[in-house]
Amino acid sequence: MKTGSLSMRLGLTVSLMGAGLVVLLATLAYLALTHELDKLARKGLENKLEQLEHTLGQGLDTHDISARPHSLLDLVMGHDNIYLTILGTGPGTPVLLSVGAKPQQPLLLDIPAGKPLAYLNWQDSAGNRMLSATRLMSLHNGEQVRVLMSLDRSDDEALLSAYLRSTVIALPMLLILIGMSAWWLVQRGLAPLKLFGHVAAQVTTQDLTHRLSVDNLPKELSELAQGFNVMLNRLDAGVQQLSQFSDDLAHELRAPLTNLMGKAQVTLSRERPSAEYKAGLESCTEEMERLSHIVSDMLFLAQVSHPAARAGFGRVSLGEEAQRVMELFALSAEDKHVTLNLRGDAWVTGDRLMIQRAISNLLSNAIRHTPEASTVLLLVETYGQSASLSVGNPGRGIEAHHLPHVFERFYRADSSRTRAEGGTGLGLAIVRSIMLLHQGHADVNSQPGRFTRFSLVFPLPDDGPTGTTPAAPARSAT
Repeated sequence: MKTGSLSMRLGLTVSLMGAGLVVLLATLAYLALTHELDKLARKGLENKLEQLEHTLGQGLDTHDISARPHSLLDLVMGHDNIYLTILGTGPGTPVLLSVGAKPQQPLLLDIPAGKPLAYLNWQDSAGNRMLSATRLMSLHNGEQVRVLMSLDRSDDEALLSAYLRSTVIALPMLLILIGMSAWWLVQRGLAPLKLFGHVAAQVTTQDLTHRLSVDNLPKELSELAQGFNVMLNRLDAGVQQLSQFSDDLAHELRAPLTNLMGKAQVTLSRERPSAEYKAGLESCTEEMERLSHIVSDMLFLAQVSHPAARAGFGRVSLGEEAQRVMELFALSAEDKHVTLNLRGDAWVTGDRLMIQRAISNLLSNAIRHTPEASTVLLLVETYGQSASLSVGNPGRGIEAHHLPHVFERFYRADSSRTRAEGGTGLGLAIVRSIMLLHQGHADVNSQPGRFTRFSLVFPLPDDGPTGTTPAAPARSAT
């Protein structure tokens, strides 16, 4: 089933809501007008009856009502829609005064007599609505008469009918106007969405520079545009990073592949003694091992970048894992007469093998760049809601302009020295990826010619300080 356009659906929705609101308001207005007309009719009859009661109390008796009704007639004369009947209270009492052509005597059987006003709504033979009111009134001599006054409400009916006719005539035009206005407003409000489509149509993997302007946009669309721009920024950064990684990877693989091809071609260019063939094969094996290390590191980076890698997380002691790594590097440290010293301990949440890999990468770099007969310090500390493991060593240090880039893939502050020592340029990038997976971060602090310190900063578990242990005594390996 094909769905309609968003503007059509919004326009119809607003039109229907507007139509419903107009009908509701028209109905409420009709009910309010009817109520007010009823109220005014009752109030008018009540005022006339009060005036009549006052006149009857000014010295008139039953004979005067029939013989000299001028003062009474003045109250209703000029009001063609008011009818008055006055009669005694006894059974069979004749009518003392009757003004108007409407027969009112039959109504006396339906309206009870009493001092309080009693009202009755009825219709005459012509179908006109009538409102009647009656009450007992006292004359000056103590006699009581019954007064019945009726009001012809034909004018009120005509007013209500005129209102209904005008509403029925104006309502369709008003609904059409509401529909057209709703359509225009919806089209105007959704016009910025066309810009979204225009920008989206221009975005390609080769061109991610297009952005949406958030100026003069409604708040909701402005937030959407900002989110769209943030998404494009992330995609642009990801594509650029992937492109840079591909370039760096091609550059890194090209050197060992070129060496392999060159050595193989030179070796095969002429007959050689078996010893030279053996040396050539050993050289090729070294290059292939370097290629293998690069591929392994790349696969590890891909594994660490996958969210599923967090599935095996558990409680890990930073001090214990650092101690295990120190034992693995004990021989290489002993060869350079480097002392490894460990202080402190803390518990974090993470993957034990990945944390060992991060510590191993930092410790191998520290031993490689530490002068002989020096000390590499591994320090575990807790502060606030974080725990850190730092690896510090004296040595040449890292220049300040290199520090922001040392965790990038294939970045080398001293490329010739690193290649000669067998590095792939991915060790610190792996450290950063591991820390991002653990929702932490890696830091570096260095003063050239004095020391370099790399730190792994982990968030503490939810149990906070209870997840840490007291500082362990210093441990060392030489």
